[in-house]
Amino acid sequence: MFEGFETAQIDVGEASAFVRYGGDGPPVVLLHGHPRTSATWHRVAPLLVRAGHTVICPDLRGYGRSRGPAFTADHAGYSKRAVAADVVAVARHLGHDRFALVGHDRGGAVALRLTLDRPETVTRVVFADALPVTEHLSRITAEFATQWWHWFFFAQPDIPERVINADPDSWYHGDPEVMGAENYEEWRRATRDPDVVRAMLEDYRAGLTVDRRHEEADRAAGTRITCPTLALWSLKDDLEDLYGDPREIWRRWADDVRGHGIDAGHHVAELAPEELASAVSGFLQDRPGDQAT
Repeated sequence: MFEGFETAQIDVGEASAFVRYGGDGPPVVLLHGHPRTSATWHRVAPLLVRAGHTVICPDLRGYGRSRGPAFTADHAGYSKRAVAADVVAVARHLGHDRFALVGHDRGGAVALRLTLDRPETVTRVVFADALPVTEHLSRITAEFATQWWHWFFFAQPDIPERVINADPDSWYHGDPEVMGAENYEEWRRATRDPDVVRAMLEDYRAGLTVDRRHEEADRAAGTRITCPTLALWSLKDDLEDLYGDPREIWRRWADDVRGHGIDAGHHVAELAPEELASAVSGFLQDRPGDQAT
């Protein structure tokens, strides 16, 4: 995986971030979702390098080989604000004060927080299979509760750790043929680590508490995303089925929104890497035809 890329373990203060990076050109940071690591981008990152970009793929705080602070009752150490600060520190360590962002799933929540908190650092942002957590919570239906029940299970104290760590291979259903053997093995090592499992649960616990409050404060203050924004969603996932056109929801938060669906399941970087890389590189380079809404 990641031929020609380098790796580093970067001290970012209260946390330590593992990162892969390679290429030359305008930088783009790729933020993975749950329960993946940065290895999920192994098919997309080389395509973006070929398209002329420096590509930076960190493990989110507590995921994979990144490590965070001690766990606390308020979950603040794993808030999206804290993780976004890690991303800025990693990019600066690698020599980049401004960069584009791509966030998938939980990485999309980090991308949102970073773009709102530090707009001067983000040139363009891509949200893939992601919406603000408050938009999900304001639309809770029986269908949402049935399909997304894990959000509320993960928020419970202690019980999720005991259930997941008893048999992580059964809980997390990975397929080496679909994921790629090296990506699968890296993911499997991570999900068998109780500290990683706890950190991933803290991500969700923060989402329903401190992250929700941060988003509510942004809405009350009228804070918006001012850089160009691309919304992508997997047509074989449930985002559009639950909410309709995701672009309309993102327009509540951002001034310039475009986007489209991709014919794939949820883990789009593994399932449709060419389509995802083409959409991202076209948006970052503002090629004709990539402005359609």
